Amino acid sequence: MLTDVLGLTPAESETYRTLISVASATPAELAESVNCDTRQVVRILGMLEGRGLATRSLGDTARFVASPPAAALRALLVKRQNELKLAELELDSLDEIYRAAALGRGAADVVDVIHGTEAIRERIGQIQLGAQKEVMNFVKAPVFSAGNMTDGAVIARGVRYRVILERALLDEKALSFDEIVQARAKGEEFRTAETVPLKLFIVDREFALVPLLGSASAVKPTALLVHASTLLDALIALFESEWEKTTEFATSAGALHNAPAIDDLDAQILSLSLTGLADKAIAAQLNSSLRTVQRRVRNLMDIAKVQNRVQLGYRAARLGWLETEPADNRTT
Repeated sequence: MLTDVLGLTPAESETYRTLISVASATPAELAESVNCDTRQVVRILGMLEGRGLATRSLGDTARFVASPPAAALRALLVKRQNELKLAELELDSLDEIYRAAALGRGAADVVDVIHGTEAIRERIGQIQLGAQKEVMNFVKAPVFSAGNMTDGAVIARGVRYRVILERALLDEKALSFDEIVQARAKGEEFRTAETVPLKLFIVDREFALVPLLGSASAVKPTALLVHASTLLDALIALFESEWEKTTEFATSAGALHNAPAIDDLDAQILSLSLTGLADKAIAAQLNSSLRTVQRRVRNLMDIAKVQNRVQLGYRAARLGWLETEPADNRTT
């Protein structure tokens, strides 16, 4: 709502909208229309009057009339726009100061140490929300926190998410297939690997957060926040190297032409199978029976005219059986 953007509360917005719809009204009449206490309406009218959104009627000062929205709200909108521009300038200034300080960091300043689960979780949330271009993520068992999952609002503004999952997460159902489907639908790119070397978040290639696996002697969970440095460059190179070696994750069947059709369940079983997951684990992930999984894999091998699962994976790629890009990301 425009009035909400301009800083009005829901009650103030509703009162102003109601006042616009009538020639004039007393506080008691407005209170009845908006189902609110008269004293609260009197206070709201005083605020609206002070902002130039309402004025007293010339013929009866006990009644109020709305100021023309185009004139009254435009002035407030221009004021808010100016405030936002000033905030952007201040943000740019702070960012320049930060970058200048980062260039002068010594060896001891390259890495910040974060202690405690809550502090790490909060920092993960902060860096995800602050991302402008890309987040790269190794997800390693055991799952550290909810911070391992994507923030949908960040993806919605165009930030790319690339995630490499360690297969143990699927084996142990620490991450469910349904969660992966939902994340891919938002635009997250998933690949799977037998193992990943460490837990890792890289944001905009400017800094990385590395949650460290705890040990029996560790008092608190610890994470490292790595700033611009050769160490950060090495972490980025590590991620890119692993990304190239890993398997794309499919949750639905691809668009087929002359190849025999398979359904989404076939594609899901095949995709999980190609990650190295055992049939029993696949059945558990898809809430299906072991017998169904084995029967469908056998049927896919018969359709593809192959003798083993390695050959099946190769033929599936050639035939376009797996849709590895979320539907929302495909161009038409």
